[in-house]
Amino acid sequence: MILIGFACGSRSRLFACLFGLILAASLLGGFGIPLVSSEGITIRSHLIPGDLPHTPDDAAWGMIPAMTIPLSGQIITRPVWPEPSARALTVRSLHNGQDIAFLLEWQDNTKNDRLTPGTFRDGVAIGLPLGDAPAFFCMGQLDHYINIWHWKADWQSDIDRRAARTSEKKEGGVRTFEVIPRRISSVEDLIGGGFSTLTTKDKQGRVQGNALWKDGVWHVVMHRPLVSEEQENEAKLVPGRVQTVSFAVWNGENKERNGQKSVAPWFQLSIDPVAKL
Repeated sequence: MILIGFACGSRSRLFACLFGLILAASLLGGFGIPLVSSEGITIRSHLIPGDLPHTPDDAAWGMIPAMTIPLSGQIITRPVWPEPSARALTVRSLHNGQDIAFLLEWQDNTKNDRLTPGTFRDGVAIGLPLGDAPAFFCMGQLDHYINIWHWKADWQSDIDRRAARTSEKKEGGVRTFEVIPRRISSVEDLIGGGFSTLTTKDKQGRVQGNALWKDGVWHVVMHRPLVSEEQENEAKLVPGRVQTVSFAVWNGENKERNGQKSVAPWFQLSIDPVAKL
């Protein structure tokens, strides 16, 4: 977010102020940097009946508006990353009173879904505070932990390739030998309490993911039951409640990994109350 202030004490200064704002908006737009109002952004999780969409191409996603979240470089800790490639992230969210789902979409002209020496993967993460007080949005802080859902393109590729191989077996087609890791989910469920404290939770699979890369855009769905199983290690998602949420994006082609990423600080997440139905 970029704040621009002017002291407009007279009519001439007022016109100069307005001209400056228009010029700044034009320059920022020309560089592809989205503008955000001072009121901030509230992401609404819309209540719908029935099953939630678990794939990015489900028509249900087109029924709700997308919120555009501006992204900036991570410049809090070394190694800093002031020039990330992803500049904006669009977010949609739905829930049915039992589960909640997010659709995250961003521009990425290259698909990086393999992790090998010297190459890096694409990824996106959702950050949710543990408790009522928001922690530091990147990795949390001591006594103010954060629950991070980290979708990884290579994990998604492992799941998709294993599913394709299973289908080939059933159809009796020609198979090639390939060692594919078994993944319970394409999303790693993590806890952070500050930089260098990121920990994988013992219980994985509560957060599931599905993704599609098409025409230079990643479309990623992440979903989880609303009710928390672990009171201390799982973010609470309560219908009717307004809480905070943050995001991060990695572009493997740009050699982004770990703290080298695009980030978005805390925004408001408003989960529709179930009483609407």
